Amino acid sequence: MKYAWIDKHDEQYSVARMCELLEVSASGYYDWRGRPPCPRSVEDERITAAMRASFARHRGNYGRPRLTQELRAQGYSVNHKRVRRLMLREGLASKRRRRFVRTTDSNHEMPVAANLLNQEFVASRPNEVWLADITYVETDEGWLYVALILDLFSRRLVGWAMSAHIDHTLVTAALALALGQRQPAPGLVHHSDRGSQYCAERYQSLLASRNVTLSMSRRGNCYDNAPMESVNGTLKVERVHREHYATRREAIDNLIEYIG
Repeated sequence: MKYAWIDKHDEQYSVARMCELLEVSASGYYDWRGRPPCPRSVEDERITAAMRASFARHRGNYGRPRLTQELRAQGYSVNHKRVRRLMLREGLASKRRRRFVRTTDSNHEMPVAANLLNQEFVASRPNEVWLADITYVETDEGWLYVALILDLFSRRLVGWAMSAHIDHTLVTAALALALGQRQPAPGLVHHSDRGSQYCAERYQSLLASRNVTLSMSRRGNCYDNAPMESVNGTLKVERVHREHYATRREAIDNLIEYIG
């Protein structure tokens, strides 16, 4: 029964680790299975053992890039993709220091719009209501700012842009992508916070040119854009917090892979 359970889950967990937990030998498992492991599986087990040892030695502070470097220094032929795959399989994720970054500057004198949604997040068709927000990702080069636009009906991201700078150019690029991809009919409601990026003349002019109706959250009320906040949180949990980005380019490529 133990060997059958290991065989059923060998794509999810390390064979060596399962054998250890179930107190059976790996050689006994392979004898039961009736065939020797392939060379890649054998090498994966060797790398996994070394990786777990390094991860424990550094108290979970090493992520994929530094584990890859350490494994290479130990003589293992690995790349970032292989280490990432094995880390995910083993459930290893480096500890990350969470820092708060202010993305909304509502202390300006530009015109703002009323809150038309009033926390009633309902849409009956695509391109009826879009929600917009900015989040951020930490890299070794500094912050990467991510502007996102969500279609409320499908709960899918329809526009995005990323930059080292948090300004109207960032959000305008995300909006231009969404408009170009979706070609919404007049009457679309665009909801965001009161940040200066969304109130900027260039952004507002682009919305007006497509007959988009404006809606904005009340000052300091995150619940006024709750679905967008939820998407930001999911992005962080499912992708960002699992990674360590050495460069902004690495983060951009990784996030585009996730969004797409």
